[in-house]
Amino acid sequence: MKKIEAIVRSESVDEVRQALTGAGVNGLMISEIEGHGKQNGVVQLWRGEKYKIELLPKARIEIIVKDKDVERITNAIIQSARTGEIGDGKIFIYPVDEVIRIRTGEKGEAAV
Repeated sequence: MKKIEAIVRSESVDEVRQALTGAGVNGLMISEIEGHGKQNGVVQLWRGEKYKIELLPKARIEIIVKDKDVERITNAIIQSARTGEIGDGKIFIYPVDEVIRIRTGEKGEAAV
């Protein structure tokens, strides 16, 4: 099993959720976060004054999937979140040693 953690633009969340539903994802977690990558924030103009926003709003989407589903699900995220501009985000994939469903006690892939 793998944990897919995707950091995407806040405005991409609905499109990514729809793509994940279409890819067969049953459960996910979404958190609103702030951060920056290579773009190191943005400079904006307000009432003639320039100011820098260093931490930009982003969304973190976390999903636990079977190993065989990783490529299909990451492709769905990429296709739905890509704008071609800097700041589109990143996807991290981590190994998951064990999953236990609290309600039933099921373990492993049966609990996903």
